[in-house]
Amino acid sequence: MDRFKALMISKKDEGGQSVDWVELGTEDLMEGDVLVRVSHSTINYKDGLALEASAPIVRRWPLIPGIDFSGTVAESNHPDFKPGDAVILNGWGVGETHHGGYAQYARVNGDWLIHQPAAFTAAEAMAIGTAGYTAMLCVLALEAHGVVPASGPVLVTGAAGGVGSIAVSVLARLGYHVIASTGRTSETEFLRGLGAAEIMDRSELSGKARPLGKERWAGAVDVAGSTTLANAIAMTSYGGTVAACGLAQGMDLPASVAPFILRGITLCGIDSVMAPKAKRVEAWDRLARDLDRSKLSELTVTHPLADVIGLAPKILAGEVRGRVVLEIE
Repeated sequence: MDRFKALMISKKDEGGQSVDWVELGTEDLMEGDVLVRVSHSTINYKDGLALEASAPIVRRWPLIPGIDFSGTVAESNHPDFKPGDAVILNGWGVGETHHGGYAQYARVNGDWLIHQPAAFTAAEAMAIGTAGYTAMLCVLALEAHGVVPASGPVLVTGAAGGVGSIAVSVLARLGYHVIASTGRTSETEFLRGLGAAEIMDRSELSGKARPLGKERWAGAVDVAGSTTLANAIAMTSYGGTVAACGLAQGMDLPASVAPFILRGITLCGIDSVMAPKAKRVEAWDRLARDLDRSKLSELTVTHPLADVIGLAPKILAGEVRGRVVLEIE
């Protein structure tokens, strides 16, 4: 098979890391029973951390980053996939311990793949990516714990980002009254266009959390962690649920047990990396049904893969609106 281009993160002898474009052959890829011709990828917060060496995301060196990709099966020894099948991969340690999606080919364990829903193109699948799939896992968690539109408003933190923008769009389409929290009030019209009913400045959630606050929402989707999550919990109504899926503000949780024992609040941890296949398929099936594709196009920008290095510091600084699709040439 022809040689192909890939982005590679390597350790430097003197310390630190280098990020370089290299030429590889399929024999240079890691073990797996499915070879995928990658057509699209995306950049998530975790990808930004890996490319900028801002956190120990990469744990095997050298490594092709990129925790997401979509494409078509080139070769398969897995019973569920055949050449030509359109597939999606999210997580499973890809881009962390296994070569990821920032290359023209990827070889992976077929158990990590799912068939691309017919409702989406490969580009749309990456417009959703891990961020949108995580957002839907959060929605499923709220529903599983009885948070329905009639329960009351739902808060979404980091609403202009990848997870947040998909969560706002899906929740609004399902009929929820969405309160979108953002540090970028310039994105007010963007968020209202996605369906947000209220816009909240994130500063309202950034201060020290009281043990209990005024009951303001029946549920929440939080990407921030730290004091933002603590405040979201403190202001959740009796019997409500908070789905926590991120740590953009920090890994700490300076909260009180009061909301849990006095209001019966549920805190759901959302893991998208190792979620079982059945849950992944359910999430993607629901995205195909409940995500407005016209809204998806409004919150998506497209770049060639070559731009990904420059995008990394921007996504960490909160300067990337919505979702980014990376085209693999």
